[in-house]
Amino acid sequence: MIPAAFDYVRADSADAALAALAEHGDEAKLLAGGHSLIPLMRYRLVTPGVVVDVGRLDGDLRGIRVDGDTVRIGALTRHTELEHSAELAGACPLLAHVASLVGDPAVRHRGTIGGSLAHADPASDLPAAVLALGGTLVARGPGGEREIAATDFFRGFLESALAPDEMLTEIRVPVSTGGWNYQKFNRRAQDWAIVGVAVAEGGRGVALVNMGSTPVRASAVEEAVAAGASAADAAAVAADGTEPPSDLNGDADYRRHLARVLTERALKAAGAG
Repeated sequence: MIPAAFDYVRADSADAALAALAEHGDEAKLLAGGHSLIPLMRYRLVTPGVVVDVGRLDGDLRGIRVDGDTVRIGALTRHTELEHSAELAGACPLLAHVASLVGDPAVRHRGTIGGSLAHADPASDLPAAVLALGGTLVARGPGGEREIAATDFFRGFLESALAPDEMLTEIRVPVSTGGWNYQKFNRRAQDWAIVGVAVAEGGRGVALVNMGSTPVRASAVEEAVAAGASAADAAAVAADGTEPPSDLNGDADYRRHLARVLTERALKAAGAG
């Protein structure tokens, strides 16, 4: 389908982008890599009056930096940069690996981590990884910057804690070199996950993909691991409290089964239990 008509603004700075958001309010949408927004526009699930292009911005909005025990990633950093960063592979290998599984090379060369997180798709890979890592997202708006814990960022299906006049500027995750793993079950390599499981720090952080209207923190699994449960016993409660969707790829019961199977595999690979 063809998107509805819209005006286009190319921002030459973060301040210019914020000014455009403030001017146009709910009518404006930010465009980074385009792999989240453009499909929604083509299906007319969103019909912005103004598209504000931030994809060419650089500076602090792009790049990876290890600052003590924190990895700081600019929101406009592309998936391929995460995938191939030696610095990220050394400081947070889970995130680098998960980025390598996003879509196909064309998607990874245009898509950005900030765009993926702001899109808040429960079937997306990176939101679950950041959730399992206990990450923090930094938003900038008219009132300045604010930090949002990943556990508070995802509010509903394709809904985040970002206000209409805010933009995501940075993602912060702890340096995490303990046992980790990511299991993704799909039909083809470039497909969305039917179910996915991200495990960080030997099971201290566990998050599920496509098991609800948002990425889901598997707190029951984390508590079981902390109590000394085996990988199999901890995985048995992976689907507890979840509300997985039913669609052509599988019904809710099938997804619950997959969540338990994939969680056990991920925990074992991460050295838990």
